[in-house]
Amino acid sequence: MKRVFFVSEKLHGAQGSVRFKWQKKQGNYLATSGTSRTVYVFDRRGDLKSEISLPGVCTGLDWDKDGDVLAVIQDKSGVVYLWDANTHRTSQLDSGLKDQLTFLTWSRIGPQLAIGSSKGNLLLYNHQTSRKVPVMGKHSKKITCGAWNAQNLLALGSEDRSVSVSSADGDTVNVAQLRAEPGSMQFSEMKTDEKSPHEENTVSAIVGKKTMFLLNINDPENPIELAFQSRYGNIVSYQWYGDGLLLIGFSNGFFIVISTHVKEIGQEMFQARNHKDTLSSTAISLTLQKAATCGDNSVKIHDLSELKEMYAIITVEDAQGQLDRMEWTDDGQLLTVSTRTGCVHTYLTKLPILGDASGTRLAYLTSLLEMTVSNNVDQEPSFRVELKVEPTFVCVGLYHLAVGMNNRAWFYLLGERGAELQSDKEYLGTVNKMMLNGEYAAVLYDNKLQLHMIEADPDAGDDRESRMFPDKGRGLQITCAALTSDFLLFGTESGSLHYFYIEDWQYVNEFRHVVAIRGVYPDAAGTRVIIIDDKSDGLVYNPVNDATLEIPNFSPSTLGILWENYPNDRASI
Repeated sequence: MKRVFFVSEKLHGAQGSVRFKWQKKQGNYLATSGTSRTVYVFDRRGDLKSEISLPGVCTGLDWDKDGDVLAVIQDKSGVVYLWDANTHRTSQLDSGLKDQLTFLTWSRIGPQLAIGSSKGNLLLYNHQTSRKVPVMGKHSKKITCGAWNAQNLLALGSEDRSVSVSSADGDTVNVAQLRAEPGSMQFSEMKTDEKSPHEENTVSAIVGKKTMFLLNINDPENPIELAFQSRYGNIVSYQWYGDGLLLIGFSNGFFIVISTHVKEIGQEMFQARNHKDTLSSTAISLTLQKAATCGDNSVKIHDLSELKEMYAIITVEDAQGQLDRMEWTDDGQLLTVSTRTGCVHTYLTKLPILGDASGTRLAYLTSLLEMTVSNNVDQEPSFRVELKVEPTFVCVGLYHLAVGMNNRAWFYLLGERGAELQSDKEYLGTVNKMMLNGEYAAVLYDNKLQLHMIEADPDAGDDRESRMFPDKGRGLQITCAALTSDFLLFGTESGSLHYFYIEDWQYVNEFRHVVAIRGVYPDAAGTRVIIIDDKSDGLVYNPVNDATLEIPNFSPSTLGILWENYPNDRASI
């Protein structure tokens, strides 16, 4: 798997571990901080976007539920730093707590931020209303860990060897005493019986690095503590997934999966020694359905549906056996691994399947910011095109490559050995589909269609530079479109199919179908077209004589249609 970017230990202070967090939901920003008293914010390609200078060493950072605000605490004052991802500006919040701030976490469903201190005090801050609720003495010693659940309850763990569960207003719901200090607190759902409601009813924590503590908040009098084989070593990390399953990583290189169903509580479903000397962290991407462990000099990735099989191995050459923590972006595309010496490595673990073809030329995504263009039939050498954005659509024409996202597109002129950025264009809506021929681009958005020249032509009149469809006053909702070298075709919600002849800049044909048209697939010349309608039926239409032919046994799950381009077989699909 390809490394996307690397952050040197020099930036983080060249000593000690690094705290880092990916922006929730969008995953556009990675926040990191070491011992250098600075928080760095990078984008997905590793470019530094912002720096937050702190009076002390960072003791915690977290993104709010929407990824809009990054909250940071440090060890020299009671000030909380809030970085806005939209404006890139930093503001300060006075917590009012006089002791050192040691822990913070945002609510998963609301605007609340929980901040814990070294003396066990708690502050609940509502970012929406700016209301601060101090809760003094929530614990008698340092608050070290915590988590919110989907019902907005807050669980906290402390060096006083207890776990508290509180409401969003700070009122205590439950308190449980432990035999050792808790760590790595999470909320999840532990199945009790078939009729149990679907809610995150279980607080889990590592106790004394040796056992797993499970507290069902609906049955607080009967907590569960699970011990494991001594040969596994200390518990270093764990993840919930699936139907009440726990993946647990141990310091001696082992990881296991256990069930938390009442009838099979603690039963090992899977066990493996993934690393020879040590395992330091685990991570799960529910989007990818993958699990990862890191240790020694490598990251090992498994498919959750078949843990016995190794999906991928990433060797971190300069880790020197000191891999520390891991975290995936929410979309599963990037996996970040840190080392105990302050380095941060980010790898590409999922690449969107994105590509297009024109004739015998192919263009396909080979990295988040890279397209590869090839033409093996004509034996042209392949070349790479460095992109300015992570594209969500791509289109290839006779001479051009277009990539884009949202309402913007970038056009490249293709040569024999490379591509040159020629122009970029913004549209009035999010692009649903783009098509290119030798001179024009056709762009479908918001049930409208825009036809415009790719390159400005001083000899062409203004009226041929661009045109919007449908014409004003026609009230048509365009549902699909196609572009050939001579014609622009589009289908509508009312069932009409329109042919626009580009050379004469006028309509030349209109066909009326009985139901809405969902897809049009013309041959290279545009003299035959396959229509897929709202009933998922397929038919062949001939615009020369308006003849139609229903395609027998047409599959309702058809996603696309290709016409044969070989001269002797061009009537085939």
